[in-house]
Amino acid sequence: MIASFTKSGPLNLITDVAGITVGNTEDCHAATGVTVVLPEDRAVAGMDSRGGAPGSRETDALNPENLVEAVDAIVLAGGSSYGLDAASGVANWLGTQNRGFRMGSSPMVSPVVPAAILFDLTNGGDKSWGDEPPYRQLGRKACLDASGGAFPLGNAGAGYGAIAGSYKGGLGSASAVTDGGIMVGALVAANPFGSPVIPGTDCFWAGPFEHDREFGGATRKGGAIPNRDVFADTKAAGRGPGQNTTIGVVATNVSLTPAQARRIAIMAQDGIARAVRPAHTPMDGDTLFVLSTAKIACDEPAPMTLSLIGAVAADCVARAIARGVYEARSLFQTPSYGERHGR
Repeated sequence: MIASFTKSGPLNLITDVAGITVGNTEDCHAATGVTVVLPEDRAVAGMDSRGGAPGSRETDALNPENLVEAVDAIVLAGGSSYGLDAASGVANWLGTQNRGFRMGSSPMVSPVVPAAILFDLTNGGDKSWGDEPPYRQLGRKACLDASGGAFPLGNAGAGYGAIAGSYKGGLGSASAVTDGGIMVGALVAANPFGSPVIPGTDCFWAGPFEHDREFGGATRKGGAIPNRDVFADTKAAGRGPGQNTTIGVVATNVSLTPAQARRIAIMAQDGIARAVRPAHTPMDGDTLFVLSTAKIACDEPAPMTLSLIGAVAADCVARAIARGVYEARSLFQTPSYGERHGR
């Protein structure tokens, strides 16, 4: 039987997956930011989108039947549609490094940089940027910041201006390694319409999947959760349709095909549903990417290995969402989890 016991990686971040680097940059005046996931080498990728209001770039290139099988970076950005320009800054930087898809003997490369954005335009920051939104430059700066080590969570990168229900949202990450050496990590910018916290408590919906009190260790005692208004937190925040979206990246060290990467992305979406209620609404653009650094072979029967990676990925996504909210700080009129619950 395939080895399946898991514990957190050394950093409990997506950068525990060998070959993955992460860069973050923010515009504090505009209350927004960009996160770039840069694999050290071109990486096989897949994606899945479950929300009703997605905003993305180059996701069709990831369809398994299409030509391009690997990507050069994944970009997560605030700014709604303006934020998609961050991927242009990343692509330009990659081009200067001669990194990208190369056709035949052409001296030119074409960087493949899928991206997804979240809505943070009404979070209180000054968005009067005229005809030059900051995202192209933020994308380039995020590349310069990229490393394979530790990075900040909460008010960082694409999570800087995020709001989660009535709580300050943020950038979260988590990792897990099996006793068979399979490493999985997730990086999420949590900005959902739904709440990450069980109404009337200080307990995260993701609580059953927590590792080592990584988001405070609050536990709920008692029987069934009361039938509460599932929109209570969102109503309290005064949020409206289209002001949402949870976006993220899952990475693994296991060699995958594009079709297998897409299957992992589909399974990983369950992590959003475990951590947020309601999830995948018409107002969210919930999008997850999957990257394979192919450091180890898939030497078990593929369906079993994929099932394990997908299950662990979903848990990591749920944990990353809760960590992003737990680590966030209050911003303008949006209180943090710590402020509301004295943490």
